Amino acid sequence: MLSLLGGIFLGWSLGSNDASNVIGPAVSSRMLRFRTAAIIASISVVAGALLQGSSGMETLSGLTNMTLHQATISSVAAAVTITIMTVIRLPVSTSQAVVGAILGIGMVNNQVNFAGLQKVVISWLGTPVVGAIIAIIVYRVLAVLKNFLNLNLLQADFMLRIGLVAAGAYGAYALGANNVANVTGVFVGAGFLSVPWAVLIGSLSISIGIMTFGRRVMDTVGSRLVKLDPFSALVVLLAEAVTVHFYTFVGVPVSTSQAVIGAVLGVGILKGMNTVSRRTLAGILSGWFFTPVVAALISLGLVYFIRVL
Repeated sequence: MLSLLGGIFLGWSLGSNDASNVIGPAVSSRMLRFRTAAIIASISVVAGALLQGSSGMETLSGLTNMTLHQATISSVAAAVTITIMTVIRLPVSTSQAVVGAILGIGMVNNQVNFAGLQKVVISWLGTPVVGAIIAIIVYRVLAVLKNFLNLNLLQADFMLRIGLVAAGAYGAYALGANNVANVTGVFVGAGFLSVPWAVLIGSLSISIGIMTFGRRVMDTVGSRLVKLDPFSALVVLLAEAVTVHFYTFVGVPVSTSQAVIGAVLGVGILKGMNTVSRRTLAGILSGWFFTPVVAALISLGLVYFIRVL
């Protein structure tokens, strides 16, 4: 069971980093307190993983053949990478970290499923674009609905709070359904865990990460990239959730970070690109580029370090 600690560590780091994506806009816009949002997100993550979390297991476990020992190394490498990015406050792609770590093992084994890798990379490239497009559509639709209802200030505030709770819960559900494969998929591929156990253990470790260390990255997403008012926060959450849930049906674990950043940029396009912090955006994009590289290097380094011992 000690081998599974690498997966639990990865789940914790995923939750601590990706909590910003599902509840960060709501908390940063001061419509929800962190603790309330974190509880809602944690419950929804587990529900999403249990109901739909098996769909991405096959994609990740099929990228390369690995032993239990190698599965543990890849999990630790991905978790260390994500933790480093969380400490420096960058919302990065857990999917990229996991795939980078798996590819590091694949280089050692000289065996990589390039067809499966191509499917994953195409999905990575499409995620922020889809997120931005959906955000623009959702913004327009909700703006028309808002004008049609003609609510007073109190009514509008109440409806926004309800909407943010619902959108945050949906986003967390999509996170669990799509990203639990990142946490324990390699252990399914190594034959160590069955899919039901992998889903349960992975989702619980993600929820712990949300509750214990999830607040650190929220400022980057919720306020530094684009200043989000409550209405825009609702748009971003809905767009991110729909995007990630779509890829769940495709069977590819994608980055909630890329989906939410795409959604935030979609809002920024409507409000004017001068509202987007280019410096923060450049930092986030560099994090996306370096994440799989760093994870692959850490994975390779751990393999050769253990061989020397």
